[in-house]
Amino acid sequence: MTILVENEAKRVLDFDYEEVIRNVVKRVVDTENCPYEVEVNILLTNNEEIHEANKDFRNIDRPTDVLSFPMVDYDFPADFSLVNESPEGYLNPETDELLLGDIMVSVDKVYSQAEEYGHGIKREFAFLIAHSMLHLLGYDHIEDEERAVMEAKQEAILETLGITRNEE
Repeated sequence: MTILVENEAKRVLDFDYEEVIRNVVKRVVDTENCPYEVEVNILLTNNEEIHEANKDFRNIDRPTDVLSFPMVDYDFPADFSLVNESPEGYLNPETDELLLGDIMVSVDKVYSQAEEYGHGIKREFAFLIAHSMLHLLGYDHIEDEERAVMEAKQEAILETLGITRNEE
């Protein structure tokens, strides 16, 4: 598993955020029975930068908490049949790892949402990584049914890692 983390955020995360990222990414791919080693790129940034990306890629003129840029096409969430059929289009030729995609997280939003929702910074950060990883695996939350599935998966993943709403 290759996880490339670039931290351009102006705010400091006072926990081992790279370990949290590794643990969450691994738990998500294991939970979703991904048959490949994976590669994920994660950029930690601020509200200004994610606002620009949100405007550029989604035509939404405001900051958001996390953006996901999946590199795999799925017929159904976590359905790796297209990868199995055409691995050359999805695997890094140097490592044979599945290129899942990129994640962009606003550390400013991590802090403000943790306060808003009444839980710790680490929990909010882990939640956003889990949420975005599920997007990279083809999940969405446009419909209520999809939202319920995604929310249940996110909570279960964090629960198995011992990262709860009471986490500081």
